Amino acid sequence: AATAADEPQVVRQEMMKKVGGAIGAIGAIVKGEKPFDAEVVKASLTTMVDVSKDFPNHFPAGSETGFETEATAKIWENPEDFKAKSAELAKVAEAQLAAMPTDQASTGAVMKAVGATCSSCHETYRVKK
Repeated sequence: AATAADEPQVVRQEMMKKVGGAIGAIGAIVKGEKPFDAEVVKASLTTMVDVSKDFPNHFPAGSETGFETEATAKIWENPEDFKAKSAELAKVAEAQLAAMPTDQASTGAVMKAVGATCSSCHETYRVKK
């Protein structure tokens, strides 16, 4: 028998929690709540790259509902666009890694770039609360 932890909805939620933690760590630097730390930025961007490359693999048919999923049916209606949006996050995060910010101000550009990419997917493929 499958446990809840094995369910695709739960796996997806855990993956998004990792991305949320990464965004939060970058956001804390941008807001001045934490000092600039290149290792934190690097680790956060690496998490975004890793998660976004695998994320679309966790939306099999039949996982549209259950476990309080916030995924909209549009994911299964337009899987290629959904995969493209996830790939775009990987691309943007990789570009930010390559440019690697050097201070709080340049970390703000990272937040803006990845935040816009996250929002473009959430607007279409995440249930609005």
